[in-house]
Amino acid sequence: MKLLKIENSGGHFCLESGDYNPIDKISKDDLLRLVNATLSEESVEFDAYDENLIKNHAHQVIYKSIVRKLQSLRERRQEFVDESARLFLEDYEKYRTSTEG
Repeated sequence: MKLLKIENSGGHFCLESGDYNPIDKISKDDLLRLVNATLSEESVEFDAYDENLIKNHAHQVIYKSIVRKLQSLRERRQEFVDESARLFLEDYEKYRTSTEG
């Protein structure tokens, strides 16, 4: 699934529907959905940032920031999964101990 792409001299992000919107129209909810997809989907893609392909300066700034953060998150994906499992296990153990007593 391609989450971010460069097309027609601008940056675009993938909507839930699979369509794309200009990157400068991204909302908080859109960002959260992209983060969740980056962590949960097996295969996600992003067009590499290239300022020569993005002519709109606002798109350059926004796209560059988002693609770097999502790529970093993708690289650390297993770390997030392991941390979530560890936190869940700690809470589960506390709950189990309190219900046994």
